[in-house]
Amino acid sequence: MRIRRISVLSPVALAAFLALIAVSSAAADRRSAIGHSVAGRPIVEAIDRAPRARLRVLVVGCIHGDETAGMRVARRLIGAAAPARVELDVVPTLNPDGVAAGTRGNADGVDLNRNFPFAWRPLGGGEYSGPHPLSEPESRAARNLIRRTDPAITIWFHQPFGLVDRSGGDVAIERRYAQLSGLPLVGLRRYPGSASSWQNHAMGSTAFVVELPAVVSGWLVRRAARATLALAAEYAGAEIGGATPAG
Repeated sequence: MRIRRISVLSPVALAAFLALIAVSSAAADRRSAIGHSVAGRPIVEAIDRAPRARLRVLVVGCIHGDETAGMRVARRLIGAAAPARVELDVVPTLNPDGVAAGTRGNADGVDLNRNFPFAWRPLGGGEYSGPHPLSEPESRAARNLIRRTDPAITIWFHQPFGLVDRSGGDVAIERRYAQLSGLPLVGLRRYPGSASSWQNHAMGSTAFVVELPAVVSGWLVRRAARATLALAAEYAGAEIGGATPAG
């Protein structure tokens, strides 16, 4: 079986990246910590809100610490202006401990994308789902953020399959992102305790997974960021099930 290598950020690079987010973003209106990891690292959110925003879009760049390419997309989004009538909320990584260690799970060894309540079940090994749903502070931080802000569209970046997953939300939104990004739309199996499945089930909005490939060029990072902004711009004036005005 062919082994796919995924580049991860070193601890030094992670620290520099989080510092950049915290102090020098060109466009974000505000930055804050939505929670802290097991090891006490801040989970940073950057928000840019256009005037009269009516559509809230959430982007999570990384939930598995060894799948960090989405953080590069997040960085470009933080440096960009939100489209008209859009609030753009960006969480570069939900798993700063995993990024620092280069591991899939958090500092407890829990796969955060198996730790959400919907269809949760005990799993071991590399997909250890934790002792119970939402056992981890990172998962609870994401749950609290999503319940508080109720984004109409959420994009969760992963690696390494190079596709857009039909994740159970509005397939028209998923298909449009696939068209804009140039990635194929594919239906993966539903994983127990995944963030996107919980969100689609519990919130009634559209959350979907974008699987970047194992090796991600700067060109693809730019295209993925542009696709996110274009999708948000197109849907800002549309009626989307579960949308909450960004007030």
